[in-house]
Amino acid sequence: MNSAIITGGAQGIGKAIAMKIMSQGVFVFILDNDPEALEDLENELPHPQLCKTIMCDIANDTQLGKTLEIITMQNPALRYLVNNAAISQFTPLEEMTLSDWNKVLSVNLTSYFLTAKYLSQSLKRNRGSIVNLCSTRAFMSEPHSEAYAATKGGVFSLTHALAMSLKPFVRVNSISPGWIDVTSWQKKSNRKKIHWDEKHHLQHPTGRIGEPEDVAEMAWFLLSNKSGFVTGQNFMVDGGMSRKMIYEHD
Repeated sequence: MNSAIITGGAQGIGKAIAMKIMSQGVFVFILDNDPEALEDLENELPHPQLCKTIMCDIANDTQLGKTLEIITMQNPALRYLVNNAAISQFTPLEEMTLSDWNKVLSVNLTSYFLTAKYLSQSLKRNRGSIVNLCSTRAFMSEPHSEAYAATKGGVFSLTHALAMSLKPFVRVNSISPGWIDVTSWQKKSNRKKIHWDEKHHLQHPTGRIGEPEDVAEMAWFLLSNKSGFVTGQNFMVDGGMSRKMIYEHD
């Protein structure tokens, strides 16, 4: 049976991707450092026989390396990797410390490099596929988003670099989500129903805000053989917002 690893898969977009992969009969290892989210996920799994949740701080190189080593030793059929884990810290430039900056980089970018490095041989052997979660913030920004934007720009570039280094055995692509409403996919303590005004939906050319399932469908397409001629690419899943001209008028 083919297997997959997804980081930050206990809630949000990562959870939706994990559920989608499991629905295709693939065994999924979900790495996350939120015990509450992992417990909630375990209680909600429609296919518990196709999933193993693992507490892991992916910002800790030693812990991440040992966790991946154990997985690959026990599961030689590893074929898919989804780098999804990310943290956001929108702090004014003058107030952001070097420690703050390095923390965001370690989770959002360095861990993506390390998982690819540690799993490269297994993925090559199984002619696997990697999907990295990038962001539209790699290409456009709001104030006070320097660390997050920098990491997502790094993910964009890391993706096509890995595609060249791992060719022709492993395909590597990235997804850049836009506004995705993840509230119903959060752990129970953060789960809530939000009513978005029609204006929020209609600002998107598709007429609605995105859902985690939108990203999950793209992720599985890029992981699967259906995209066998696609590598080194980034795909916007943003309802068309990054192609929309917006002018401010007095």
